[in-house]
Amino acid sequence: MAESAPSPALVASADSRALALLAAEACDDRKAVEICMIRVEEVSSLADWFVICSGLSDVQVRAIARSVEDRLELEADRLPLRKEGQSEGRWVLLDYGELIVHVLTPAERRYYDLESFWGHGEHEPFLSSQEPQPQ
Repeated sequence: MAESAPSPALVASADSRALALLAAEACDDRKAVEICMIRVEEVSSLADWFVICSGLSDVQVRAIARSVEDRLELEADRLPLRKEGQSEGRWVLLDYGELIVHVLTPAERRYYDLESFWGHGEHEPFLSSQEPQPQ
């Protein structure tokens, strides 16, 4: 029996997950804290994935966002469709279509509480390469 090809939706989902992981790694490279990945494709038409993280200052928030932009351009040949908040540095949003990256200061993150708002999405833990791994 011939094996059928995966559905385009499954391929797109895998590709968007890989893009989300790449963005999360780029956040981790700039010491972002509390990196969270949420799969929202089944509960929203906005995107397939959200990556949410915090930077401890506006300078760090901008550096994390720049790291994501650079990494996705270099390794995935992707540029954001829209960018918001870079001049203020309290909340930077990078919209890649199937992926939306939110980089916020801790105060903004507590105020907007995106994780609760999108709590019905599937949360996937991101393990930092900088954290000690269990033995």
